[in-house]
Amino acid sequence: MYGDERRSRIIAESAGFIALIAAGSWISIPFIPVPLTLQTFFVLLSGAVMKRWAVVPATLYLLLGALGLPIFHNGTAGLGVLLGPTGGYIVGFIGAALVAGLAYEHTSEKVRVAGLVLATAVIYLFGVSWLALSTGMGLWAAAVGGMLPFLPGDAFKAAAAYLVARRLA
Repeated sequence: MYGDERRSRIIAESAGFIALIAAGSWISIPFIPVPLTLQTFFVLLSGAVMKRWAVVPATLYLLLGALGLPIFHNGTAGLGVLLGPTGGYIVGFIGAALVAGLAYEHTSEKVRVAGLVLATAVIYLFGVSWLALSTGMGLWAAAVGGMLPFLPGDAFKAAAAYLVARRLA
């Protein structure tokens, strides 16, 4: 696929995944200090579908929310969200989309699964680090509060993204 057709596909898929990630922010289970949402599922799925181009919707999602479009969790928006306790997780979506996307450029199922796991770890790396920094929590406390409770759900979301991507292929 070349030229205009390829650009059109990237634009359409990006718009779709921005909408899905935003919709996923409304589907949540409240936890403190970070809610469990379906955003990460759609970020991982974007990597599986769009490959390295998944960084486009992840970046645009962050920028649109930062500029005031109410697409973050529960319709929040603005730089205040990114500077708040959950901001690092949202910033981590960009790296996660890239990691998952690069993994899906390989045909090896093991590489793809590892890519989804690593992509989830990237979200945690950014999220837990920023949670600790923005709240004054110690890194261990931030990991206990901002990662450990979410590991089972995120493992499920990574597995679901893998299975959905296989069906879409």
